Amino acid sequence: MKTEYQKSLKAYNTFGIDVIASEFNTITSEAELINVLSSSRSQEIFVLSGGSNMLLTKNLDKLVVHIAIKGISTELESDTTVLVTANAGENWHEFVQFCIQHNYGGLENLSLIPGYVGSAPIQNIGAYGTELKDTFVSCEALDIQSGNKVIFSNADCNFGYRNSIFKNEVKGKYIISKVTFRLTTQNHILNTQYGAIEKALTDKNIINPTIKDIADTVIGIRKSKLPDPSEIGNSGSFFKNPVISAQAFSVLQASYPDIPSYKIDKETIKVPAGWLIEQCGFKGKRWGDAGVHAKQALVLVNYNNATGNELLELSKKIQKTILEKFNITLEIEVNII
Repeated sequence: MKTEYQKSLKAYNTFGIDVIASEFNTITSEAELINVLSSSRSQEIFVLSGGSNMLLTKNLDKLVVHIAIKGISTELESDTTVLVTANAGENWHEFVQFCIQHNYGGLENLSLIPGYVGSAPIQNIGAYGTELKDTFVSCEALDIQSGNKVIFSNADCNFGYRNSIFKNEVKGKYIISKVTFRLTTQNHILNTQYGAIEKALTDKNIINPTIKDIADTVIGIRKSKLPDPSEIGNSGSFFKNPVISAQAFSVLQASYPDIPSYKIDKETIKVPAGWLIEQCGFKGKRWGDAGVHAKQALVLVNYNNATGNELLELSKKIQKTILEKFNITLEIEVNII
């Protein structure tokens, strides 16, 4: 374990916000994590993994625990399935690539999502018609107060759209140390229904795609639409795509016939937040170093030295405008710290 004081977190969050942690501990094993928890019962702890789904708005005068526990293990479950367990400090995209290389199917649509494995269940990350919950079996977590290990099953996690028990009932009470997935080793069930994937495969004349074809296609799409955090600070999608009633959608469609949508069921419709934001003229606009990405209006960006509060104020301006124009409340997807 490595302990540092007055540590800048600029390199530890994908927005590149320069705030200071009063104490910063890099944890490379479960034993180190248990020791830190047992010796820090009286301190407030902030868990930091990949820093990909947060907006830091202030210095952290608390114990920051940076999870850097690596390791992947596998266990054949049947002729067609394998259980793959990854420790919390594994880079998510590198983990997905590991699975692709070993012909383990189920995560290919989640390629190139930033962050670490340990934070993925918290958000129930998802993209291109696939969510983490679709392959999630369980996760092991440590109780911050007692240090005891707890296993959370898929059902225990109460997964929803970009949501889980870790964002609600047990928020701040556990640190996820490892996650297990059930993936396929053959007869993969491919999810190509998302329009952009279908078109890209058609353009490449790929009729019978492999999981690698799907992963490569998703990577290509994401790179064409989303900025690389190493080049410009961002946290991917800043807002959730709102889900509204079919009746409310009919009213909107009467005024905006070209409004895109995704039917959830007979009573609810999902509307792309990026389209709503673009219609309000925010796409590509910049206020100082805080702005809205020129290619994807759903992404807020830090061009250089924007503060977390400047980006938060921009998000509030967008929310207010969307509410006034469309009578839709945009919910922020990232965690505001």
